[in-house]
Amino acid sequence: MAIRSLVLVVDDDESVRESLPDLLREFGFAVQAFASAEEFLASDCVGQTRCLILDIAMPGMSGLDLQRELTLRRRTIPIVFITAHGDESDRPRLLEQGAVECLFKPFSDTALREALNAALRMS
Repeated sequence: MAIRSLVLVVDDDESVRESLPDLLREFGFAVQAFASAEEFLASDCVGQTRCLILDIAMPGMSGLDLQRELTLRRRTIPIVFITAHGDESDRPRLLEQGAVECLFKPFSDTALREALNAALRMS
């Protein structure tokens, strides 16, 4: 039996946490979703995560805060940021800070799959 890569979704939007994992499972990934960065950090999934799909703007710890915290903890997890609140000028800065991709909601299945493939090549 093949081991599927674990992809985690961290987004405060319940509809994203319900729909995105279904799509990721169709792509063949093992998936877990969290409502907050703090919930993710408290989980036992951090060490097994191959890619993190991370909302930028969340209450409490933002996606950018989580990225910084993972760096401080020396956890290298490829990150695909997703956002409904950003603009295209945010994208170059996020990529410069180490993100694999930044997708603006709504994004296509193809764009997500390409971002995941790029992330998994890095992990």
